[in-house]
Amino acid sequence: MNQFEKRDSFVEVVQTHKGIIYKIANAYCRCAEDREDLVQEILIQLWKSFDTYSDRYRFSTWLYRIALNTSISFYRKSSTRKSLFSGNLGAFLNFPDTDENDETESNITLLYRFISEFGDLDKALIILYLEEKSYKEISFIIGISETNVATKISRLKKLLRKKFSDNDVCIS
Repeated sequence: MNQFEKRDSFVEVVQTHKGIIYKIANAYCRCAEDREDLVQEILIQLWKSFDTYSDRYRFSTWLYRIALNTSISFYRKSSTRKSLFSGNLGAFLNFPDTDENDETESNITLLYRFISEFGDLDKALIILYLEEKSYKEISFIIGISETNVATKISRLKKLLRKKFSDNDVCIS
């Protein structure tokens, strides 16, 4: 594949999966400028790794892995750490604005506030779990065993239930 074909192919797959990139950038950066920098860094890392993609995994799984690893590194290296990770991941999700959903939206906002208190690995695990990724996909993206994924997610869910309970919020 020549450079023009590679570029065209890269642009096509990034356009197809750009939602993943923006979702992760929104999860790790509060400030618009930081998000732009992170998106750019993710795209650079994707470009550098593009030739190593193997169709053994879905492209979205491979992209999640690179985007999350890049985001975690970006977060750790940032000198403006306090401006990163808004704690309100619900803000980038589009939920309908109706009175019926006020309680649900409040619970979702609270959920993401609790998630913002987690360490980098746990944040990534929960984001992928909420994205309904399989344990196998999460295992590949994060780089831990499926058993470890299941154990950690179970513990995180238990911790979240306790946090909701401590805040007198009834969840189903």
